[in-house]
Amino acid sequence: MSKFDMSKPYISDSDESDAETDFDIEQLGPLEPGPGEHKLQYNYCLWFAKKGCHRTSITQVKATEQEYGKSLHIVGRCASVEQWWSLYCHLIKPTALKPYRELHLFKSGIKPMWEDPGNAKGGKWVIKLRKNKIDRAWETVCMAMLGEQFLVGPEICGVVLCTKFPFQEDLLSVWNRTATDQASTARIRDTLRRILNLPPNTPMEYKPHCDSLKKSKTLLSKS
Repeated sequence: MSKFDMSKPYISDSDESDAETDFDIEQLGPLEPGPGEHKLQYNYCLWFAKKGCHRTSITQVKATEQEYGKSLHIVGRCASVEQWWSLYCHLIKPTALKPYRELHLFKSGIKPMWEDPGNAKGGKWVIKLRKNKIDRAWETVCMAMLGEQFLVGPEICGVVLCTKFPFQEDLLSVWNRTATDQASTARIRDTLRRILNLPPNTPMEYKPHCDSLKKSKTLLSKS
């Protein structure tokens, strides 16, 4: 792990400026597992944002793609199971985050934005979960992705958690590359139901990113 990865494997949830954590991912060097560590099939980056999980709000719609990208901050990276646990064990729990915070665990090379080439033709499965279940669910889904339990090859892009107001349900989503790949999207859905032990009547919604982009542009043209 790089000096950056080792020095700040945590999240500050204050409302102060994040200038000190603003880091250009292009400046990060290659990441490799340490001696004797268990290599992951893909390398991953963990991102944190404070500006809400929906750019369909007035403030987010008016933000440009560049501005939205600046709201994302890298927390750390991992290339092995051991590096992931070293990072994860220093994070505050999702239930300790303030409302409208985001955690994004994505494959290296894919930014957690609709416009990223790795996401542009894809979509996401979205689940609403009670706050007393979100900590365990976040850990379970991240581990399933790192361990390739979804069995859809390179289709998985990342996992996103969005906190909402107190006493409301939080959002957990899994992003994939190809919204039109019905076999892969169905397998992702079924895997989520199984690993989270969801009751059959639990609502799950699949949202293609192209629909979100169209809605965002429509709202922007009306603002």
